[in-house]
Amino acid sequence: MAAELTDTTVLTAVPLIERHRETLDKALAAIRTREYWSPYPEHPKAYGDGETGKAAFDALLHGRFDLDQPGTDGWTGGEVSPYGIELGVEYPHPDADVLLPAMRAALPAWRDAGPETRAAVCLEILSRINARTNEFAHAVMHTSGQAFMMAFQAGGPHAQDRGLEAVAYAYAEQTRTPEAAEWVKPQGKRDPLSLRKEFKAVPRGIALVIGCNTFPTWNGYPGLFASLATGNPVLVKPHPRAVLPLALTVKVAREVLAEAGFDPNLIALAAEQPGEGLAKTLAVRPEIRVIDYTGSTAFGDWLEASARQAQVFTEKAGVNTVVIDSTDDYRGLLSNLAFSLSLYSGQMCTTPQNLLIPRDGIDTDAGHKTYDEVVADLAGAVGGLLGDDARANALLGALVNPDVKGRLEAAPSVGEVALASRAVPHPEFPDAVVRTPVIVKLDGAKPDDEAAYMTECFGPVSFAVAVDSAEAAVDLLRRTVREKGAMTVGAYTTSPEVERLIEEACWDESAQLSLNLTGGVYVNQTAAFSDFHGSGGNPAANAALCDGAFVANRFRVIEVRRPNGTGS
Repeated sequence: MAAELTDTTVLTAVPLIERHRETLDKALAAIRTREYWSPYPEHPKAYGDGETGKAAFDALLHGRFDLDQPGTDGWTGGEVSPYGIELGVEYPHPDADVLLPAMRAALPAWRDAGPETRAAVCLEILSRINARTNEFAHAVMHTSGQAFMMAFQAGGPHAQDRGLEAVAYAYAEQTRTPEAAEWVKPQGKRDPLSLRKEFKAVPRGIALVIGCNTFPTWNGYPGLFASLATGNPVLVKPHPRAVLPLALTVKVAREVLAEAGFDPNLIALAAEQPGEGLAKTLAVRPEIRVIDYTGSTAFGDWLEASARQAQVFTEKAGVNTVVIDSTDDYRGLLSNLAFSLSLYSGQMCTTPQNLLIPRDGIDTDAGHKTYDEVVADLAGAVGGLLGDDARANALLGALVNPDVKGRLEAAPSVGEVALASRAVPHPEFPDAVVRTPVIVKLDGAKPDDEAAYMTECFGPVSFAVAVDSAEAAVDLLRRTVREKGAMTVGAYTTSPEVERLIEEACWDESAQLSLNLTGGVYVNQTAAFSDFHGSGGNPAANAALCDGAFVANRFRVIEVRRPNGTGS
């Protein structure tokens, strides 16, 4: 972690490059090897006194969050924590006709700075954010409903990892082409043709990041830093229920940019008035040339169809599926799945929804288990995991909005309940809505049941779907991913043939697969620099976090060529 700088420090490009060169080099190596690496510790002890971060968060409440950005025509706010407290923070509301031209004016100097300087500035921003991880953790917790430890890790170092990963990919793609080349073409007896060619990575224009409620930093940082590192100014439009984490990010970034000698208007915040629908207005403005979006399929589809002037990257919704065919670690299977279904109350785009189980049962190291036994044992594992209220609160967090609660309460009406949800009281936040998962039994052969399990039910709801065989499970998996999309697929099998069928289905339908997870790695978790989040190849998302395709279309390589011996 880079040494923290005082507010009066003036940064210059060369010291920044020197300070962060080792980190960038290691990130570039990590995306090539896909081995474990992170520069940001994930344990709170690495960040000193947690009370300092809590005090910094508390100091932000019930006040104005001034960013000193142009075009502020009013103030807006209204965030209420899923834990029941009003944040009372007011944010600048933008006049886009003033703000966007100011952002566009900041572009040329940032473009001309080059990939290395931009990467170094981005790494300094991430370093400053990392130093304030405790503060960010409270902001993420009280806007997303994540339990504190998850907010600390996923909203802090893991999100920072994803931002750094995007910077590494951006740097690699921009430097793939040399800055200059001497082009000499022999002409036989005539003099050769000779040109000097120069190549510049040129950004598309202003990028719009449309934030999500559940993971404002983890989902926001890849697009934000990919666009900034490729030379694009970034306008951040947070989800109205989760403004504070991204507002803090914008504030830190503006400070670093100014200290490094760049216009801070390279990044700005666009907080919206209640019910304004600002994302829809901004998305189709001609100044917006790149869009990153995480959220509902309906709005993601609208963006892809309507924002024709922009390169649009979307992560939408899918129906994540687990095929349970057989296992040589039945207890490990149950424990692993129970945790996966419970973590953050299933409010992750990677949480399993459909569990496909042969109606004749499965073979395990504990003997043959019928469909009913598998479902009952899984329900027992979830119940045991969440039986203690303190542990349940630490895993579940709070329901992020009333829509999740409504889906949870409606789920029992579609089938037989194998595990009923229960309310969990929170000792510190009595108004928090905390609920354990529900598991509903459905029959894969019944059309009425299919209407339920072929629809995404975001939240702590899972369907145990009885199917005729492992082959039928693979067929249903394939159809689900093709028609509805999936961010993740899981499978348990001891059969090489079934494993091959599942792999082929995931290859054909472009779905990320986790096989036979029974330990401390879960299907709904991905590691930066190693795992790809989404694929961009099925309806759940049109991009992967992160790969070369995620960054390469944020800039174009523009060539200037002239005869040798002329020009600059």
